[in-house]
Amino acid sequence: MNDSTDSRRRRVLTGALGVAAAAASAPLMAAVTPTQTEGPFYPIVDQIDKDADLTRIEGRDETAQGEVIVVEGRVLDESGEPVEGALVDVWQANANGRYAHEADPNPAPLDPNFQSWAKMVTDAEGRYRFRTIKPGAYKVADEWIRPPHIHFKVARRGYRELTTQMYFAGDPLNDVDRLLQTVPENQRGMLVVDFQPHADDAPHGTFDVILAAV
Repeated sequence: MNDSTDSRRRRVLTGALGVAAAAASAPLMAAVTPTQTEGPFYPIVDQIDKDADLTRIEGRDETAQGEVIVVEGRVLDESGEPVEGALVDVWQANANGRYAHEADPNPAPLDPNFQSWAKMVTDAEGRYRFRTIKPGAYKVADEWIRPPHIHFKVARRGYRELTTQMYFAGDPLNDVDRLLQTVPENQRGMLVVDFQPHADDAPHGTFDVILAAV
């Protein structure tokens, strides 16, 4: 083997080792949160109170009906880095399974003390948090009852806007829901949250959202 051939082989080997080292040190890319339909009941009438406590409406003494829960989490990119300044838009049915939307045909009563819609912006660690009530299930068709769920729309410049839904672990309706079942089985768990008792507060659940960069 002559010196020039040996030198070329050393350069190829060194280059290959460098690529392998870079790949080993690169962050693992996480799966983007599965999308879900926005549904027909996204709020169309603006409201003054869209803060992070849906159990109360500003100026009223009474609180919303239903089981109080706290939803918290982080908005992250595919490499696990926090996304600061993301707009987290959430809306849901009340404890009776009815949306505060003029197109909802559900005859269940509205709750005048339930806010139903909130908007938050993530902090430097990508965190968000809101207080709400567990929404009720509601009938869509003769053989379809939607399980309790909360709608999310998350947006930040430089990322693809994501619309999805968060479900509650252990609800038997999850197993037959036509929308949740469209999500690949190995990704379905990303949308299902287990709520646990909290020593000083209502049950807490963690729902992280992963966005794809544009």
